Amino acid sequence: MTDTAIPTTQPQRKAVALISGGLDSLLAAKVVMEQGVHVEGINFYTGFCVEGHTHAIRKKDKDKQKRNNALWVAEQLGIKLHIIDISEEYKDIVINPKHGYGANLNPCLDCKIFMVNQAQAWAWAEENGFDFIITGEVIGQRPKSQRKETMPIIARESGADDRLLRPLCAKNLIPTLPEREGWVNRDELYDWSGRSRKPQFELAKKFGFEDYAQPAGGCCFLTDPNYSKKLADLWQARGERRYELDDIMLLKVGRHIRPKDNFKLIVSREEGENNFLRGYKKEFTSIHTISHGGPLTLLDGTFDKDDIKLAAQIVARYSGGRTADKVTVEVENYQGTSYVMDVAPMPVHEVKEEWHV
Repeated sequence: MTDTAIPTTQPQRKAVALISGGLDSLLAAKVVMEQGVHVEGINFYTGFCVEGHTHAIRKKDKDKQKRNNALWVAEQLGIKLHIIDISEEYKDIVINPKHGYGANLNPCLDCKIFMVNQAQAWAWAEENGFDFIITGEVIGQRPKSQRKETMPIIARESGADDRLLRPLCAKNLIPTLPEREGWVNRDELYDWSGRSRKPQFELAKKFGFEDYAQPAGGCCFLTDPNYSKKLADLWQARGERRYELDDIMLLKVGRHIRPKDNFKLIVSREEGENNFLRGYKKEFTSIHTISHGGPLTLLDGTFDKDDIKLAAQIVARYSGGRTADKVTVEVENYQGTSYVMDVAPMPVHEVKEEWHV
């Protein structure tokens, strides 16, 4: 007869939390951690959620603390965070969203399905015995991806099915596997719905979180109408929906002015943008003013000498010589060959409003 140890307690369950860096995912992870579940986080890098990058370039909000909010959330929770670059695979979600776009070019529903799927399919998660997935969704908080009727779609199409737990609104949904199996206590989950943030603020206070990100539409630039307009303009100019990581970075920087269909100018607005755009001089033709202080400008597209003169006049309009008779500019192509020319600054009223993308 052999002695067989009989476990007297259940093994500690393990969950993967999708950490965006916002308050909801912070709270969702914390609620489950409070029930004794081991939680680790995943943050997906798409290229569209780089608020720290923009803040680092511009003087605007210079007093605001620059940080990666996902890392900061993980630090607050005391959990391990895995940052995964999905920017290449994510292109298909942005370009061909099965469920369409939201108010702008934000494919929120497809995005959520994709990210939950990535978390669920992540080989490491299964290999290391993770039992379920946590998201910070709240019914009705987002018009596209967080409606009660779309939540089952996310669970089903992501492949996570009933291993997807939304602790902040779980009581408004059918009990999931972690609840049915007793891995978490459903009574200690929440039934939030609607766009009010008051419950979140109260729970944050209860947990002692005083400093947290409050992005109105998440940190995703695709929810921004101005950014979406620039992306749509880029696709129209190219005649196809296509982008590279550098494209979506440049859409966040400078004034974008398209005086003709075949090219546009990216005009820096301040020193930080000047420095950032300088890093692209080996990929674009650039213009900068010599006789007066002024912005560095990249030309994107195809153009001839007349187009370059037009662009130089626009650049001069944004320089310190905007009221001068002439401004001297240097035009440099991506190979480093350059020449100097004098142009008359374009009068302000001739820079048409519809040129501004």
